[in-house]
Order: sequence, then C-alpha cells, then structure tokens
Amino acid sequence: MSLAGWSVVIGAVLLSLMLLGTLIGRLPLSSAMLYLGIGWLLGPAVLGVLTPDPIQYAPLLETVAEIALLISLFAVGLQLGVPLWDRRWWLPLRLAVISMTCMVALITLFGVMALGLPLGAAILLGGILAPTDPVLASGVQSEPGSRPDRLGFSLAGEGGLNDGAAFPFVMLGLALIAQPSTSPPLHWWSVELLWSPLVGTVLGGALGAAMGQLVVYLRARHREAVGLDVFLGLGLIGLSYGLAQLCHASGFLAVFASGLALQRVDEKPIADSPPLGAAEEAEGHSYETLATHSHHASATMRDSVQLFNGQLEKLAELALVMVVGAMLAYAAPLSATLWFVPLLLVVLRPVSVLPAIMGEQLSVQQGVMLSWFGIRGIGSIYYLMFALRHGLEVRIADVLVALTLWTVAISIVVHGLSAQPLMRRYLSRHD
Repeated sequence: MSLAGWSVVIGAVLLSLMLLGTLIGRLPLSSAMLYLGIGWLLGPAVLGVLTPDPIQYAPLLETVAEIALLISLFAVGLQLGVPLWDRRWWLPLRLAVISMTCMVALITLFGVMALGLPLGAAILLGGILAPTDPVLASGVQSEPGSRPDRLGFSLAGEGGLNDGAAFPFVMLGLALIAQPSTSPPLHWWSVELLWSPLVGTVLGGALGAAMGQLVVYLRARHREAVGLDVFLGLGLIGLSYGLAQLCHASGFLAVFASGLALQRVDEKPIADSPPLGAAEEAEGHSYETLATHSHHASATMRDSVQLFNGQLEKLAELALVMVVGAMLAYAAPLSATLWFVPLLLVVLRPVSVLPAIMGEQLSVQQGVMLSWFGIRGIGSIYYLMFALRHGLEVRIADVLVALTLWTVAISIVVHGLSAQPLMRRYLSRHD
C-alpha cells in the first residue's frame, strides 16, 4: 500500500476512535476489544491491509512489542504511589513470583503430557503465557496515588513485575530446546535468575530517583530544565533499558523501577517559603509557575510526564492489539486451542494464584477477582516474537503461535466484557 493509502487508513481509524470514544465508554467493552476487531478486519482474514506474518516478520514484531511493553511498564510504574516499604507490595510481589512460577510449572506439565511438546518447548510456552498484562485490563487498573484500592494495585503491580520476571523462564526454555538437559545450566541460575532481575531493578530505581531529584532541584532552585517533560520520560525509558541490557540485567524491570522511583521524588521546599494558594485567574497557575516552585515542582513534573506517557501508551496499545487481531489469521487451526485456552484462564490461573494469596486476609470476592483478572497481552506477544526470532522447529513454532495468539485474543475479549460489571459490583460492596 502507498503512503497515501496508509495515511487514509490510519487517519480514519484514529479519528473514528476519537469520535466514538464516549459511546464506547458507555458500553461493556474495553478499548482493546475494539482494537482487536479492527485488526481482524484489516488483516488477511478480511481486507488484507495488514499482513503481519509472525514467522516472517518476527524481528520487526518483536521490536514493536518491546517498545509497547517498555512504554506500558513505565506508565504503570508512574501510577503506583504506594511507598516501597509498605506491606501492600507483598501481595503483588507474591503474585509475580509464586503465582507466575506455579503457572509456568502447570503450563509445562500440560505442554508435555497433553500437547506432546518437548520439555524445553513446554517451559518456553509457560514463560510466554505466564506474565499478566498491567495495561489491557484498564477496567481494573489501580488509580494513581498512595492509597489505591488493594485489588487494582495488586493486579497492576503483578503485571509490572512479572513481565520482567518471566524472562528467565523463556531463556531456560530456549536453552533446553537448543541443548536438551535435565537441569538448568549454571549461567541460567547465576545470570538470568539472580543477577538480571536484581541488578535491573536496582539500576532502574537509582536512575529514576537520581534524575527526578536533579530535575526538581534545578527547577526549584535555579529555574532551569523547565519544560520538555516528554524528553524526561522517554529519556528515562531509553537510559534505564539500555544500561540494564548492557549490564546483562532485566531492561523491563529497570524501566518499571525507574517509573516507580520517579513517582516517589519528594518535594524540596525552600525554608520559610509558603506553598502556592488558589490562583485568582480562572485558568489557574501557569505550568512554569508550578514547575519552578519548591512546593510543587515534583508533582508538576510527575503529572506532566504521566500525561504524555499515558497518551503514548494508548497509541502503543492500539498499534500492538491491532497487529494481534491481524495475526490471528496466521494461527494454525489446532484442536488443542479449544481446551487449552479455557483451561489456562479458568483453571490454571486460579490454581496458581491460590498459594500466593494464602494468609493475605483477602475477602472471598477479592480472591476471586484476583484469580479471574489475569489478562494476557503485550508481554506474551513480545516473548513469542523473541522466541520465534531465535529459531524454532516448525511444529513447535506453530503450536506456540496458535496458543499464544488465541489466548491473548480470548483473554482480551472475556476480561474486557467482564471488567465493568464485575468492578461495579466489587466497588459497590467496598464503598
């Protein structure tokens, strides 16, 4: 298609979504469901405008998914304002470690016993499908601030953590495919499992905190580094991810941690200086006035970065979910899909969540909601493309593509349809 043709398609899609945004908000639908449907219509199954063959274009699709995932992880980190030493972090941490490990083990078991996959391929399938998505389930996301609802905070925190924590299992699966063995190699234990997540988290957190404090200091004390907050967000994503990768650490956890750290940069009020009162003008205080005031510089910086990154996140979600919809035409017609996807969403997710929530003093409704809203999304697509780029046997590749794409698509639909009614019922009981 020519540039003019692409311009027409993209422009029509974006303007239609903008004009229909209010109507969509009143329906029991998520935006991701709409993007998925548009992708299906534009894909080979109908119009043939998008032809994203996952085997042929795996490197390109991996890059697209990686960028979308980085933007999403940073955005989620910016939203979670609970202090890191707060006990409320314990539940999402257990979900991201215990629940995800159980999920990988369960998928591996069914992959070997029911799908007939080699051990390495079954572990790889588990690593691809175990991480949950912190963005696509927008109806149950945590609200920004230091006192969010526990359900939304736990789901968002789980998604932010396990998108990076799944990487060791993906690498283990690929290693066992290349060299079948009964035990993980030493490099996996030392680098992938221990060094990578720890160093990535520490590095990203240090960069986010240091850069945020520097910007607040320059603005409040010297009226410098004002504006261009878009560069601050993108720069932190790029720097934390790049440095983590160069250190053989988890770039995903580094980006998530940098968002968390930037969100927590404290104000540094000048001694004896009062905060700004209500503005006399109807439009309020100007951006520059707020950004350079020692009582408001940090909050202004954070809000500005969140605003831009939130819009960027929506574009990334739109692009990737549309691609998923188009890619469904390339999924091999496997009969196993009919039982595997419901098994994963309805049985394996609740079973894997159970050991993580034991002793957490949750209500029955909270436990059920945590068990249900384990939506699969951007992380699974990235890891699928990552695996395909490393080369897989045709049979294994076909199984992984079909099960991953249909799991993500069905998850988007069923979780999107159930999010609004279930959350309304949940919030009515917790008001």
